[in-house]
Parts: sequence; structure tokens; C-alpha cells
Amino acid sequence: MVVYRHSVIFNAPIKFVYDWWTDYREDDPQLYGASYRRIILEKSKKRAIYASNKKGSDGNEKLAVRIVTLSPSTFSWHLDNVAEEDLEKGEYRLKKLGKDRTKLEMVFRNTWKSGPSPSKEEYEAETKATWDAFAPALERDYSMKV
Repeated sequence: MVVYRHSVIFNAPIKFVYDWWTDYREDDPQLYGASYRRIILEKSKKRAIYASNKKGSDGNEKLAVRIVTLSPSTFSWHLDNVAEEDLEKGEYRLKKLGKDRTKLEMVFRNTWKSGPSPSKEEYEAETKATWDAFAPALERDYSMKV
């Protein structure tokens, strides 16, 4: 198992950040330049379930289903990712840093099913690139709202 962490700060209030992150849309992957498609299977105030196909380590498409349990009262959510190559759990917690600043802290636990797992450094680099790419989109949406 590999445990890795990441955090990012957004220039937007905590409620806006929570609502933005947990609206789960099919086009979310395109916000950070991904080409795969997300299929929403269920979406409610308590849970989101979605599936996607992404290239695996062998270059072939691999199915992943993600179950997200939402906790709006604590501005947090939990991810269970069940994929062909790996299993992953993620904890997401928002912290208010001021009126219009919010920090998202994430901890992931990934278990690779077969073959060599990517290193902690590889996971962290991919996570940083993905999540940091979301920041401009979130802040742009917030600035359009105020």
C-alpha cells in the first residue's frame, strides 16, 4: 500500500469550494485536460457514484468505479475507488483560512492489485498536477459568481 498526501489553497470561500468539488459532472475530467469520459451513475446530497475508463499501465482501457460519500456539515468527503488495476481510498477535508480562502487537504491510500505499483513520488506528482490544474477553473467560476 502507498499512502500519499496533497493540499491546495483556493481563493474562494469554503462553502463555494465544497459545492464546486462535490457537484460531480461528466465533463469534470476535461477541466484538467483529460480525455476520458466520466459516467455519472448516481448523484445525491449524500453520495455520488461514477465510472470511467482510463488507460492502464499496459496502455489498454481500464474500468474504474468511484463511490464518494459526502459530509456537507464538515466540508469533507470520502472516496472509495475500485478499479481493474488498483483500489484506492481518499479522504478530503476543507479548512477555512479566511473569508475567501480555503485549503483542501487530501490523504490517499492506494493498493495496486498486480505488478509493480507506481512509487509514492509518482502518485504525488500526478496528484499535484491534476489538482493544481483545477484551481484556476474553480477560482474563475467563483470570480464570475461574485
